[in-house]
Amino acid sequence: MIVGLQGNVEYKNPNTLHLNVGGVIYEVFISLHTYAELQSDKIKVFTSHIVREDAQLLYGFAQMTEKIMFERLIKISGVGPKVAMAICSTFSASSFATIINNNDVDGLKRVPGIGPKSAGRILVELSGFDAALVQDAQNAPSAVLDASLALETLGFKKEQIAKALSRCTSQDTASLVKEALKKLQKL
Repeated sequence: MIVGLQGNVEYKNPNTLHLNVGGVIYEVFISLHTYAELQSDKIKVFTSHIVREDAQLLYGFAQMTEKIMFERLIKISGVGPKVAMAICSTFSASSFATIINNNDVDGLKRVPGIGPKSAGRILVELSGFDAALVQDAQNAPSAVLDASLALETLGFKKEQIAKALSRCTSQDTASLVKEALKKLQKL
């Protein structure tokens, strides 16, 4: 699994990026927000690696919050990487969290390729989307983010995870997960 790349930009347009990493050039699909942030030739992007039957695709993000948003979106039935990238290009992570928390169907329908049914499904699936997590992901210790993602992988809901982690005192990922699991059993 490729989770990040650092290298020199060979080619860049608003949708794709060719990144030379140690002599190997990767094609990475990017959002408009990431395109706007990539100003120099030597860059680092967080990536989401999607393996399909006919292709292996890399989606790159300048900010970890945008990657988190993308990965949550593609877990929704009927939302593929193209629609998720359209959402990432339309909204920043914090503005998207606000739309989800306000249940703003009309705001979500502004994204190309999303109609009323898709917007409704996305809002239902992501209800309780933790705006604080998205806004503070850059400032949060990586242990908290790692613990949150681990607990989400185990099947816990985002609201429960945020509530449990806010009560934890541990500093490292493993201890945070253990402490949060004990607190989640009581919820």
